[in-house]
Amino acid sequence: MTTDRSQLKSRIIPSISLGDGQPGSLSGPPPLLTQKDPQSRALERFSVTGNAIVTGGTGDLGLTACRALLEHGASGLVIFDLDEAKGPEVVKVLGGDFPDAKVEFMRVDVTDAAGITEAVRETVRRLGSVDVMVCFAGIVGSVPAVDITPEQFRFMIDVHLTGSFLCAQAAAREMIKQKTRGSIIMTGSISAHRPNYPQPQVHYNVAKAGVLAMKDSLAAEWGVHGIRVNTISPGYMNTILNEGSMLDWHKTQWYHRHPMGRMGEPEELVGAVVLLASRASTYLTGEDIRVDGGQILLM
Repeated sequence: MTTDRSQLKSRIIPSISLGDGQPGSLSGPPPLLTQKDPQSRALERFSVTGNAIVTGGTGDLGLTACRALLEHGASGLVIFDLDEAKGPEVVKVLGGDFPDAKVEFMRVDVTDAAGITEAVRETVRRLGSVDVMVCFAGIVGSVPAVDITPEQFRFMIDVHLTGSFLCAQAAAREMIKQKTRGSIIMTGSISAHRPNYPQPQVHYNVAKAGVLAMKDSLAAEWGVHGIRVNTISPGYMNTILNEGSMLDWHKTQWYHRHPMGRMGEPEELVGAVVLLASRASTYLTGEDIRVDGGQILLM
């Protein structure tokens, strides 16, 4: 809400509340590990408890993350995606592989604020809580800056930046109601740190840079509620987005400017997702984890 210029001198500015860090409070230290033997303690340390939402969960990265969260103990998982053809199929496969977990699909457009709010509420009604929100939904596009239309620019921002905010906001509202800790993980990109070469994509780069800045603000505001907000910034990943012979020359350029000389595999990304979703990162918030094989070092 904006303030009229005539009211600036009399306006009341809200303040961020900070946690007190006391044992038993949401911002305090987590309970001690309960397991006694070393192997069980290691498993407990990286366990994912409660229920997770993954946006873009039918895509290569999102689906790999869904599987990893279930492997590490998530009791429930809801996929938010637009792909109504693939969604039920994914749920069937994951449900068969993880029969003790409740896995569901909801058709959700991350640019639809009302739809997101209702979908998160429905998740709570079905599963009982939302404890982890992972935002993978996104689009790509390479267009010279002089040719990008206002509609293209706004849509890129709407999907990546506004969409991530709306999902984080809806999840945080439920976490605050629940009075439970929570983890929100959003997807940044190495494109948020450096311009990519050789493809022009200023609208994508700006959208991802906005996600990184937003992560800092949300982490500062929601820490008092025990809600951690972090981002993961992938480098070039071996997914359908980077398939096709039309990209062969671009891939050559990427590899020649990469310490490892290759793209990352989806499985190499989701370790960071598990870390941020698990109790192993209870004192980690406002951070960006780059998973790029060192590519940014040579960009």
